[in-house]
Amino acid sequence: MPRVNKTDAKTMLEKHRWQLDKVKQQLETPKGYIRLSGPLEHDNIVNGDGLRAVLWTQGCPNHCRGCQNPETWDYEAGQLVKLDDIKKELATFKGQAGLTFCGGEPFVQAEACKEIADYVRNELGWNVWSFSGFVYEVIKENGGAPWELLKSLDALIDGPFIQEQLDLSLKFRGSRNQRLLHLEHGTGKILSVE
Repeated sequence: MPRVNKTDAKTMLEKHRWQLDKVKQQLETPKGYIRLSGPLEHDNIVNGDGLRAVLWTQGCPNHCRGCQNPETWDYEAGQLVKLDDIKKELATFKGQAGLTFCGGEPFVQAEACKEIADYVRNELGWNVWSFSGFVYEVIKENGGAPWELLKSLDALIDGPFIQEQLDLSLKFRGSRNQRLLHLEHGTGKILSVE
């Protein structure tokens, strides 16, 4: 097993603490609302297995260099949408296998995303995936609303986009550092990693 020198270990620990601080900073919205960067999509085939609805969240603290959606970073941009209106619209989408949360960063609006995730699973019978610039370990260690959202997922594509590791051959990912984690619904346990 390769050794990590003290300087690299210190840098990794500082980066981990910095990520924990960022995931704790939840975007505040009025109860019953979520901030979206654009309209809901349906029949999407590039953000998870099967035909999928996609919800594009607004607000991201990660600001990855080369991000394909930098317009989603601003916490005050986009629009506030009622969760009930989203649920009604999702119910009109026929033939979808599931819902994928994209962004922005879904985990900074964890409570609202979890409410939507629970709705599509329980009422529509869909599976739920999410992208996140945070790694699984940081979400788990933080706990709270982000961990509760993660436990409601079937899959998580985790990790920041790293332009130097761009790899267009990867399924559902943009850079080699990102992982596709298949999760046990309800516990958040990792079942397999791609």
